[in-house]
Order: sequence, then C-alpha cells, then structure tokens
Amino acid sequence: MAKNMAMGQPPLDQLMEKMDSRYSLVVVAAKRARAITDKAEKGDDGNEETAKPVTFALNEIVKGGIKFRRTKQGIK
Repeated sequence: MAKNMAMGQPPLDQLMEKMDSRYSLVVVAAKRARAITDKAEKGDDGNEETAKPVTFALNEIVKGGIKFRRTKQGIK
C-alpha cells in the first residue's frame, strides 16, 4: 500500500492517468464532491458517509467512474 493511500488519498500519478491536466482534475473532483455533498444533504445516503466528499470523488476518478468532456464554456 502506498503512503498516500494510507492517508486516504489516491496518488497523484494514478489520478493524472485519468485526466488531461491538474486543472481538469481539480474542477472535476470539486464538481463531483459538491454533488456528493448535495446528495447527502437531501438525505440520499450511500457510501459517501465513509469518506469525505473530495476523497470519495478522487477515488471515483481513479476507478474510472467519472467521465468528463471539455467544452468551450468549461468542463461538463
């Protein structure tokens, strides 16, 4: 187990294999973390309770569970 995984965060090199830039990584992770937080506030509880929203979003990115596309207006 890598040192970063012990701290609950996936390593940056694994994250960057799934993203085209650090900027995209930050934007996608922040949007997904906000969606997780909003879902939890509405009472739709799930696995999100076991980890902080950003950690959960980063783990989803590493597993390939989040898709994104770059548009002229930003990341969708």
